[in-house]
Amino acid sequence: MLLSAVLYTYALRHMVPTAFMLGTAPTYLLAWGCWRALSAVLPERIYRSVDDRLYTLYQSMVLFFFQNYTGVEIIIYGDLPKKENILYISNHQCTVDWIVADMLAVQQNALGHVRYVLKDGLKFLPLYGFYFSQHGGLYVKRSSKFNEKKMRNKLVSQIKANTKMYLVIFPEGTRYNPNIPKVIADSQAFAKKEGLPVLKHVLTPRVKATHVAIDVMQDYLDAVYDVTVAYEGTIGNGGQRKEAPSMTEFLCKECPKIHILLERISVKDIPKEQTFMRRWLHERFEVKDKVLTEFYDSTDPAKKNTFPGVGHSAKLDLKRTLPSFLLLTGVTAGMLCTETGRKVYLNAWIYGTLIGIMWVSIKA
Repeated sequence: MLLSAVLYTYALRHMVPTAFMLGTAPTYLLAWGCWRALSAVLPERIYRSVDDRLYTLYQSMVLFFFQNYTGVEIIIYGDLPKKENILYISNHQCTVDWIVADMLAVQQNALGHVRYVLKDGLKFLPLYGFYFSQHGGLYVKRSSKFNEKKMRNKLVSQIKANTKMYLVIFPEGTRYNPNIPKVIADSQAFAKKEGLPVLKHVLTPRVKATHVAIDVMQDYLDAVYDVTVAYEGTIGNGGQRKEAPSMTEFLCKECPKIHILLERISVKDIPKEQTFMRRWLHERFEVKDKVLTEFYDSTDPAKKNTFPGVGHSAKLDLKRTLPSFLLLTGVTAGMLCTETGRKVYLNAWIYGTLIGIMWVSIKA
């Protein structure tokens, strides 16, 4: 009986925040839909400006759970610049990596500017898949199916609309997971075949999406942020690296600290030709591999579980996240208290999902 109660309590630690975040999604989509309709006759830049503010509202609520609720400590190594148009490239280990980009952006008051380059299959996520595309996200297919023209056209349209850009790319293309050794082995075999150094704690990066983004936006971007992320607590008893926390595990407060190493790189210092950029990108991942090797494998206690340099804890005040949580949950609760509201809410889930999937199947 006691064990059942403990398991139930543990489940609630992630079920409650998940219910709030998913439960307010239709409310958010309805608010966005109203603005999209009202702004149809307005310049694109005005739509984008308000859309960014709406996105900040929702993502602030997400950070309320992922940062304030979990109590995770965010440790940043390197100077965080002022708000600017940037391309964010990072190693990829788990779905929480998406939220880490938010954790950096909120420190620069750029939360609404975050847009993702995502693998194509994610566009079919109910509500979210459609909205991420509307917010400026890009869905891409891997290898030979990569549609360069479509990505270029979407980026050009956003530049014309003067869209503020915090574009997030995970060049590895898939997650590094020690529990799936075949993916790691295939990545290392590819590196050997191409004459590239073999990487241990990251996968061999793919250059296509990064090359297109920099090639199209080289005069629009202020910088590239090269970000390396490590989750504390992902070293097993035998000293071997473990899988990074899933969103469920993270919301269950199983990650005490996230270490984020940030290096700002001027766009003019990056080679423009794809072959040379590919070499440059691999070199950046060699640097990641080196610092992650020290983080996970070092026998020196001063180097283990830390990155080079001085790290500082990035606090996030409740006043920056709690109002969003209260507003979205309050409006949602108000809708669910009336019969008409419940019908509108349910229709938003059903038709928003169906229409969204149809739209992304054709357009995204």
